[in-house]
Amino acid sequence: MRLTRRIVAALVLGTLALVPTAPPARAGEPVVVFAAASLKNALDAASAAWTKETGKTARISYAGSNALAKQIEAGAPADLFISADQAWMDYVEQAGLLEPDSRFDLLRNALVLIAAGPQNPGSDPRIALAPDLGTTLSRVLGGGKLAMATIDAVPAGKYGKAALEKLGAWDAVKGQVAQAENVRAALLLVARGEAPLGIVYATDAAADPSVHVEATFPSDSHPPIVYPAALLKDSHNPDAAALLTYLRGPGARGAFERQGFTVIGAQSAGR
Repeated sequence: MRLTRRIVAALVLGTLALVPTAPPARAGEPVVVFAAASLKNALDAASAAWTKETGKTARISYAGSNALAKQIEAGAPADLFISADQAWMDYVEQAGLLEPDSRFDLLRNALVLIAAGPQNPGSDPRIALAPDLGTTLSRVLGGGKLAMATIDAVPAGKYGKAALEKLGAWDAVKGQVAQAENVRAALLLVARGEAPLGIVYATDAAADPSVHVEATFPSDSHPPIVYPAALLKDSHNPDAAALLTYLRGPGARGAFERQGFTVIGAQSAGR
């Protein structure tokens, strides 16, 4: 009888050993953030402020929102995701990879047409968003390229194409578009003089003194530029939720606003 009990106990213990357990909490380790490339300057500053205030740290990977969403889907370890549009956050949410009720809209941005070099004081922009915009862009471009993020995947590229279509200029310039992997790469093409013009976010233009804004696209010429943020379901870092809360609070507001973002704030919670 005793032998039988020992066998049963051994079988139970063996079965329990096969039950998967959650990874241990990673207290003290950096919070891993996947964030849209356009956030770099502002989010680096906000993260540094959080570190100064709390002693906690973050490790931030910047890329196009599409690339980051695909990496998350493939199992890349991350705690937070901040997208430059709703569509790629929707993609991650529909895959069941967001922590329920953690998603909210964090920031807004604007879309601009840029050219290389600083703006000459007192000079008028060469390009007006008039009905003949396509003709004007073709003239200014000459044989050069219009730098944009990938138009069918990266949010900035999708916004840019939508704006040009709305303004009747897409057909005139689509053959001259140089597509970059993300908006910061498109900015770099203009900053280096490799493309006469580019379409980026207003915050990107503000971050690089080697370019200037030729025109700002009307907000109704493209879908609203909104940056949603969320905690990822597989995160086991106890500091991740605290960082997410900090980013929507007063401590991070200045870092975002100094770069030209509009902070949406807590009223967007509960989405």
